[in-house]
Order: sequence, then C-alpha cells, then structure tokens
Amino acid sequence: MPAVNPQILRWARTTAGLSQEEAVRKLKIADARGVSATDRLAAFEAGENEVSRPMLLKMAKAYRRPLLTFYLAAPPRIGDRGEDFRTLPERQTTTEALIDALVRDVRARQGMVRAILEEEEEAQPLSWVGSARMEDGVGSVLARVRQTLGVDLADYRSQPSPEAAFAYLRRQVEAAGVFVLLIGNLGSHHTAIPVEAFRGFALADRFAPFVVINDQDAKPAWSFTLLHELAHLWLGASGVSGGLPESRIERFCNDVAAAFLLPNPELEFVGVDRNPDLAEAARLISDFATARHLSRSMVAYRLFRAGKIGEPAWRDLTARFREEWLAQRAARGERRGTGPDYYVVRRSRLGSALLHFTARHLNGGTLTPTKAGKVLGVKPRNVAPLLNVAALGGWAA
Repeated sequence: MPAVNPQILRWARTTAGLSQEEAVRKLKIADARGVSATDRLAAFEAGENEVSRPMLLKMAKAYRRPLLTFYLAAPPRIGDRGEDFRTLPERQTTTEALIDALVRDVRARQGMVRAILEEEEEAQPLSWVGSARMEDGVGSVLARVRQTLGVDLADYRSQPSPEAAFAYLRRQVEAAGVFVLLIGNLGSHHTAIPVEAFRGFALADRFAPFVVINDQDAKPAWSFTLLHELAHLWLGASGVSGGLPESRIERFCNDVAAAFLLPNPELEFVGVDRNPDLAEAARLISDFATARHLSRSMVAYRLFRAGKIGEPAWRDLTARFREEWLAQRAARGERRGTGPDYYVVRRSRLGSALLHFTARHLNGGTLTPTKAGKVLGVKPRNVAPLLNVAALGGWAA
C-alpha cells in the first residue's frame, strides 16, 4: 500500500472546515498510552505515525473525500466552483467547506452525465448556453429566455401553489436541456447550508448544464433562483450565488429573473408609495406576491430597482420578510409529524430530467446500479425503488 503524504491529511481536514478537536470527535480517536486523542491526530498529520487503512476510511467519510485522494502525492488544487458571485458580510469556514463539497459532488455527477451523452452519441450542443453578454441588456436576454422556455406567465400563476408553479417552470427549463436539482445539504440536516451563504449555483456546459437551488429557502423563492441561475447559464458563467446582489453580474441576473416573473407594467398594481409606511408596504407586497406565487423579497427588490421605493425601504422590507419566514418555518418544524416518503422527497429533489436520464441508461446497460447511484447521489440499493423500475424493466413512474 502506498504511503500517505501527511500534508494530504492536514489539507483534507482543514478544507472540510474541521479543527483537530472536531476531527477527533468525528473520527472517534481515543486517548492511548498517555497520549491525547488530539496529539495522536497531530502525529498522523506530522507524519510521525502511520495511518491505518481503517482510519483512512473514517477520514474519507468524515472529510467527505474519495479514499484515493489520500494517496495523491500532494494536495490537489482547490476545487473549481466557478466564480464566486456572492457578497457576504462574513464567511464561516465550515459552511464554505460544505459548499465546496456540494459543488464537487454535482460537478462529478455532471461529468458522468456528459460522458454518457458523448459515449452514446446523444450529446446535442445547446446553442443558447454562453450566447449572451451583459452588454446585450436585460431586455434582450429576457426575450431570449422567454422564447426558449415557452413559459406562459398566466399558466405559471394559475398553479395551485408556489411549489406547483415552480414544478411547472422547472419542467419547461428541463425541456430546454437543463438538469435542475434541489439540494440544501450533504445528506442530513446536520450539513444544512444556510440560504444566506448560498441560494443556488449554475454549472454552465453546452451539453449538460446543471442548476442547483438551495431547498432550505422559501418555496416562493425557488422559481426566482432558478431563473437567476438560468441567466448565468445564458452568460456562460458558472458560479455560486447568494448574499446581497451587489456585484454587476448578480444585479443583471436578478433583473432578468425579476422581469420574467413580474413585468414592468404590473409594478403599478402593487400599490406601494415612494416613501411607504413599512407595515402597510409589507401587507400590500404580501397580498400581491401571494396571488402570483412570487417571493415577497423579489417584489420588494423589483420595486427598488424600478425606483418605486428607496434602498432603505427595500433593505428593511427584505429583513422583515426574512424574519417572518424564519418564524413560520420554525413553527412548522415544531408541528411537523411523520414526513413524506423518502423516495417521494428524493424524486422531487432530483427532478424528472435526471431521473429519466438515469432510468433510460440503466435500462439500456450504459449505467450499472453503482454508477446510477453516483449520478443520483444515493446508495446503489436505493436506485431501483427510487426510479420505480418494474421487474420487466422500464421507467414506471
């Protein structure tokens, strides 16, 4: 067995956002022969003690790294998450490590999808990916997005709930060739990524573009985030979005998404004055947004960008809506009983495009259950029930 470079051990731990004390607890390292558990880990990382394979397996799981990573000659370069479009007041090491792990995972899945498409000669380039520039203007990009998606705003608003409206929009986006995933953690609520740190990210690719939306966010906000990330794909700009929209590209993508869901002529119907009473403005925006399956914060942002309200009012309203939503979510959590079926939730998070792709290639023999599990982000034994593959084969959902 090749030797392990101790630098890899330190790199894997620190990029996972763990201190030595936190890593010791996760790895369940105990004190031994008068040596503390922390000192034992330090000895591994200094190359003073050899690391056993069982311990490497624990590290691979705790640090969220493939086992083979630990046998590299040197730490790899930082994983490419694309541009970081976020403007955050502060960044927590642990949260950033979770985001890096999530982007790595989705990039790997995207790579497998693209490789299969190329191998099976199914790869059809999407000419619209990377076809726009910010210099084209919001109106030009918006028109192209609308034409490609074929979304009828009346149909979107006629859906029975914000979640159903998002499902309608998602179907149209997936039909255009995009894989849309809802992911807000790395498999458990312990690894949940706050919305303040990441709302979504886009991985631009002309054959297999991916969009990930943080499902920790309010459901009315999912559609806006999807359209925001779609604008990133039109610009050919991979990266992570979140925080305040202070960069030029984030404002541009926000403006495209907001104008898509709320056209300019309708802003007059919100009824908010230039210097509004905040409580009254919040009520008017809430009524307007709820009737159209829109995010209240998005409506406030749209009013601000159109010059209907000032920046202080927009920021105050955004903070108010955020606090109200957090309180509502906490109340729902206290009342929550038995949750929905695991497979129902998983299918919703993965989306029809990725599920159908995996089922088709599993049935055709291109994918093994193990590889299908990697594409879907589940264990191999969960693939068949997740896809609902009948005994005689075929997609049964």
